[in-house]
Amino acid sequence: MSHPIKKKQRKSEFKTSSQIQLQDVYTEQNWSQNEKTLKEKLGLPGQFPYTRGVQESMYRGQLWTMRQYAGFGSAKESNQRYKMLIEKGTTGLSVAFDLPTQMGYDSDHIMASGEVGKVGVAISSIEDMDLLLQDLPLEKISTSMTINSTASILLALYIGVAQKRNINSSELRGTIQNDLLKEYIARGTYIFPPRPSLRIITDIFAYCAQHVPNWNTISISGYHIREAGSSAVQELAFTIANGITYVQCALDKGLNVNDFGKRLSFFFNCHNHFFEEIAKFRAARRLWSHFMKNRFHATDPQALKLRFHTQTAGSTLTAQQPENNIVRVGLQALAAILGGTQSLHTNSMDEALGLPTEQAATIALRTQQIIAHESGAADVIDPLAGSYYLESLTDELEKRALEYIERIESLGGVVSCIESGWIQSEIQNSAYHYQREVEAQREIVVGVNQFTQKFDPPKPLRISEEVAKEQIQRLQNFKKNRSPAQIKSLLAQVDQSAQSQENLMPSIIQAVKGGSTLGEISDQLRQVFGQHKETITI
Repeated sequence: MSHPIKKKQRKSEFKTSSQIQLQDVYTEQNWSQNEKTLKEKLGLPGQFPYTRGVQESMYRGQLWTMRQYAGFGSAKESNQRYKMLIEKGTTGLSVAFDLPTQMGYDSDHIMASGEVGKVGVAISSIEDMDLLLQDLPLEKISTSMTINSTASILLALYIGVAQKRNINSSELRGTIQNDLLKEYIARGTYIFPPRPSLRIITDIFAYCAQHVPNWNTISISGYHIREAGSSAVQELAFTIANGITYVQCALDKGLNVNDFGKRLSFFFNCHNHFFEEIAKFRAARRLWSHFMKNRFHATDPQALKLRFHTQTAGSTLTAQQPENNIVRVGLQALAAILGGTQSLHTNSMDEALGLPTEQAATIALRTQQIIAHESGAADVIDPLAGSYYLESLTDELEKRALEYIERIESLGGVVSCIESGWIQSEIQNSAYHYQREVEAQREIVVGVNQFTQKFDPPKPLRISEEVAKEQIQRLQNFKKNRSPAQIKSLLAQVDQSAQSQENLMPSIIQAVKGGSTLGEISDQLRQVFGQHKETITI
């Protein structure tokens, strides 16, 4: 006699990552709005409040930029990876830098020992940047650089290489992350305290508005906030709050919101809860446009629009059964596209084990291309608009994010909340709650706490120690061939600019073009601004 298989009861309640309680079914009663309210909340694509997208035609007019994040080892190796990705169809560069470069140390500094080229490319001088960009048409491509504390120096190096090739700065297109507030909140690659960091950031805003008008001067990042363990609501709220802080600092400096506002961009995570992530992107556009219009009185439509890059969630990738990550990344990529992203990086399946191999990076790129050209997801503008469930979720995320933003402002603003450790504590509590849910199997991670099996992990990409030796030797040769008196004079000018209120960018550009290194300029600024000490929260 056969025995029927007993089905395991599913969880008793269903919630999103932000603990939003989900209904069994959504109807017009869940989201009943009159026609006027609907128009105010949704509008049309390309129209205020941009809930449905920042362009009228969205992907019918042009697909999102497929911008695969890459960089490892030496400038020469990374240059070869970029050329490979371009050959296979990527439409924008995205540069990862090693930790010494991010923290303002040259490759030959004692603090760089063991880290040169390990998690990104090592860049210490204009010679390194020239090699990184060798044979790449800077006047035609868009380059994103994930760099924060040393963003001013890396941008100066990029501009310096372009000028060396007789390319006018007005032709350059790209983005620097340049978001220090989230470094204090979630990531940790900061150098200077928050207030001088905000001064450097607004100097970049002012310089680029005049000299590099097609460059996005900041990528206000929720990505790392989410990677640190926040919920979707926290990612949305803290990212928008950081953006508000940057805009206010720029206004306090006398900049025009309609000028610098057009070059602000955002960077979001796309996590596992498919519908919550789509709703998050819609709520983000609506929130930002209202703040820019009603609080900061921006009138140029381009300054009202929240444009964003998305990366699939690295924290969701598992070392166990890494092929499962292809599915996770595919779903996250689709959510980002249905949410209206302007550019997208899809993670490689092996990133929980090490740097992505060429094969894994190719599969990640092909994931985007399949969605773009085979799925039909890009054939209709905002295809999910009007879904009772999605619109209800968008409203709830917006409401909860606004409550967080109001709480931050009542506590003195983002900088005060960072200095007290309040924001960090909120994220830590969220991360702790999620981990407890996984350990209790109330949250299922396929291949980790259920559906496990033995597997042979793929061989990860390793960076040879010879890379560091060659990089250090080349850097030392570069330093030997300089004029010490000239370097001293150039660094003195950087010091003078930092001590005064004049814009730092011209002196930094002149310094890198004259042979000063990233570490030397960073050290000069450390002497003026000091170094940030982390607030410990328990």
